Amino acid sequence: MTVHPSLQPAIDAWTHSIDAINELVNLLAASDWNRATECPGWSVRDVVSHVIGVECEMMGEPRPIHTLPRDLRHVTDEFSRYIEVQVDVRRCHTALEMTSELDYTIIRRSRQLRNEHRSPQTPVRWPLGSGVERTLERTLQLRAFDVWTHEQDLRRALGMPGNLDSPGAVVAQEHLLEALPGVVAQNAGARPGSTVAFDVHGPLEFLRTVRVGPQGRGTIDSSVSLGPTVTLSLDWETYARLACGRVRPEAVADRIEVEGDQELAGAILRRFAVTP
Repeated sequence: MTVHPSLQPAIDAWTHSIDAINELVNLLAASDWNRATECPGWSVRDVVSHVIGVECEMMGEPRPIHTLPRDLRHVTDEFSRYIEVQVDVRRCHTALEMTSELDYTIIRRSRQLRNEHRSPQTPVRWPLGSGVERTLERTLQLRAFDVWTHEQDLRRALGMPGNLDSPGAVVAQEHLLEALPGVVAQNAGARPGSTVAFDVHGPLEFLRTVRVGPQGRGTIDSSVSLGPTVTLSLDWETYARLACGRVRPEAVADRIEVEGDQELAGAILRRFAVTP
């Protein structure tokens, strides 16, 4: 364990999810690596390549020198170009090369995390090209969230569901709920005085209410609102897919129950994604 207990939940969640990814891909036939995922333009191989690449950067390894092809339609801006380098450089790798590199990366990164002695508040460069720094604690939480999200991408692509209530799922839930007031108040433009209830069922059940104050700022709590402006009822997996930008609301309309202001509900669902 690390010397700072506050880091351990995120490290445990990351470990659980990345070990699950390792188990998933070690079972795959060669053709399964090419299955499409819900990440635009990415196959199973590409998702695993992304996970490997970010963890390598977290360990301080230099980025590969690589020129991207010009025909990658899903690469539309500087951020996606930055992300794509670690992915495209591995597109020619065999299944054995991929599993070997993933296994070796997990061993080295796990060792680094076991020996982590820095303060949770230590500034750390975020590895995804933004040039910003975050605290070590926040960085580890975001890595746990990202790896769990990609584990779910792989599970859906491979038809192998699971771990929707794992430690990584709990970290993801916390992260997505933090963003919910901004989704309702800023992204969807809910008017002051609006209350929006989210009734989520499934492996992770929760009820949260977002309230928009007089200044247009949203807050969130777990209390029940009488007569909310909108109530959105959906399962946890659908919630996560929408919030992570994996699916558009019209594609999962049969899994979402809406009560109240339909216009506001539509605006919230159209702007629900909080990941790049």
